[in-house]
Amino acid sequence: MDHEANAMLTDWEMCIRLLLSAALGSLIGLERERLLWAAGLRTHMLVCVGSCLLMIVSSFGFQDALAMAHTELDPSRVAAQVVSGIGFLGAGSILLRGEVIKGLTTAASLWTVAAIGLAVGGGLYVVSSAATFIILLILVAIKPMEKLVRNHVQVHVLKLVAPSRALTLSTVNEVLGNRSSKVKQFIVEKGPSDDTDSVTIELKRTSGAQAEQILAQLLSIDGVQEDGSVQ
Repeated sequence: MDHEANAMLTDWEMCIRLLLSAALGSLIGLERERLLWAAGLRTHMLVCVGSCLLMIVSSFGFQDALAMAHTELDPSRVAAQVVSGIGFLGAGSILLRGEVIKGLTTAASLWTVAAIGLAVGGGLYVVSSAATFIILLILVAIKPMEKLVRNHVQVHVLKLVAPSRALTLSTVNEVLGNRSSKVKQFIVEKGPSDDTDSVTIELKRTSGAQAEQILAQLLSIDGVQEDGSVQ
């Protein structure tokens, strides 16, 4: 009778761990959902709960087998497989747009959410909660600091709209002359209409005044306007 009561208590504790992992994963997922990433609320919750369940199964799912002679259990093996296996989800959230890679932060958040799930599954409630708080701090509070650092290293991004194929890298090099060396990235995407292009130009090592001068040169090209000025 006592054995059944202890087993029931253990089952409830396991359920609480799953619910806690879902709650912690949802906090990070909401931050990613706010930015409209494909890996958002539900994905982060599923990763966290799945990792927690795997850790629970690894730690407590083979108790009968442990009763057999010459049998040992190493829960860390499942944890190691989760860490490596979560990579395929992280890879799916990374996008290559022109020369710009997007989604690395979301991939990292998925990886850390898996770690949180493993921690909850292992009963490390304080550590997993602290990790969730720290991750949210990194994702939300550190972002303005990141922007300040980028501004300090003098990186400027120009958003332009131009007639289709009117603004190419060769055209930019021709118009800017020696200043073309300031162009760090040049990305052309489909514009708001079929006959327009949306162009993103990232400038390196430029002051605000230099960026304004380069923008003025680019706007001198027929049909080129700042993004947002075309209705």
